[in-house]
Amino acid sequence: MKNKNIKKIHFVGIKGVGMTPLAIIAKEAGFIVTGSDVAEPFITDTELTKSGINPFIGFSKENVRDVDLVIATGAHGGTENIEVKEAVNSNISVLTQGDALGIFQDGEIFGKKYKGICIAGSHGKTTTTAIIATILKENNLNPSYAIGTGEIPSLGLSGHFGQGKYFVAEADEYFADVVNNKTPKFLFLNPFIVVITNVDYDHPDIYESVGEISDALLEFAKKIPPDGVLIVNGDGEENRKFIASFNGRKITYGFSPNNDYILERVNSSPEKMFFWIKSKETILGEFSMQIFGEQNAQNALAAIIVGLEIGLPIEKIKKGLSKFKGTKRRSEFIGNLESGGLVYDDYAHHPKEIKETLSAFKKSFPKFRIITIFQPHMYSRTKKLFNDFSNSFPDSDEVLITEIFPSFREKKDPDFSSSLLVQEIKKFGKNAIYFPALSDVVKYVTSQKYGKNTLVITMGAGDIYKVGEKLLDG
Repeated sequence: MKNKNIKKIHFVGIKGVGMTPLAIIAKEAGFIVTGSDVAEPFITDTELTKSGINPFIGFSKENVRDVDLVIATGAHGGTENIEVKEAVNSNISVLTQGDALGIFQDGEIFGKKYKGICIAGSHGKTTTTAIIATILKENNLNPSYAIGTGEIPSLGLSGHFGQGKYFVAEADEYFADVVNNKTPKFLFLNPFIVVITNVDYDHPDIYESVGEISDALLEFAKKIPPDGVLIVNGDGEENRKFIASFNGRKITYGFSPNNDYILERVNSSPEKMFFWIKSKETILGEFSMQIFGEQNAQNALAAIIVGLEIGLPIEKIKKGLSKFKGTKRRSEFIGNLESGGLVYDDYAHHPKEIKETLSAFKKSFPKFRIITIFQPHMYSRTKKLFNDFSNSFPDSDEVLITEIFPSFREKKDPDFSSSLLVQEIKKFGKNAIYFPALSDVVKYVTSQKYGKNTLVITMGAGDIYKVGEKLLDG
């Protein structure tokens, strides 16, 4: 798709974390950008405003009357959305978000060619993508990037139209449109380098097993050209099975001594993390970054390997890595309670993510009492992974569970509630409490007068982050 006839692009559901980066890239590239979404606040609101993009509130045929291209999200009805239907009836070109990301990364719409660096996997995609983009930016490579979150301290906005030759993209395994296009989004991309952070079971609403996810990732990895490379986490049974199924050039990383790049040890504090790396008996030395958690050390190692593969010297990679300060909603420090206690927010919504994140907090804040406020995301995920969720909080001293946050793609189930999850968590000896509404948990936490050695962390992929904001306001 060339841009000769495209001047104005409209984004349906522009506030979504997959859509906002594309809108920012299009705006920076010189296109006229419009978009529409619901009135509800999103974590992307600030960066849209900073980019000079003011979405229409609500969806209407009028919003697409004078545009040249419409980009649709799987949320808000997907291709059944009134704006998308109007575009089709008016012979206006329509792309899904996944297809659009592929076209943007190819660069044809911008009149240039990029080398694609794509980050896929069940967990850690956003952080790894942001680390890679930061390393490239700090070394004056001016990459383009699309990262599925809000603002990023080391980068600014979550999307950027760069003048360099690399386009770094978070590669999503979810379907382009659950009803009308069941192609995993990342299959629209044409990568030169692929990072796969891990292979784990998620999205039970569209995948029946971890095997199906592994098969989709393998199909994606097979798109790597002969001169490209797969960089993949080599720890864990599912990861190793996946690696064995891929016959192209690959580099493995992780804690296991069988990997090509090995994390020797990790030392964390609330302010900084240090870790040591070796490769084939060669000591690469000490690295540091301004976030904590062993899972993030692994994400950083993947980014370091990318840097080496594109020819950056170790010292320049270290310099870029040291500038990374995390991303929105990933172990993000929000502020202090009136008592002096700490409030953090995290996007973790899968049992493995929850367990790893809480373990990282426990190791970095060993003298703090940890209060976890978790909002399950999607009925399908909560049901299918119910037993795993119930055993995800060993490092939390108190677990506060709010009601399930349903996806736009599913209906509420009146016969299932996260109160059932609370009952199961209690069987593991945890002090767990159920709260029907976010306002209920805010009142409870405020009433407890937690001391200064308390760490409150909100977790989930829904609107649970609003609790932290309310606690600070109160």
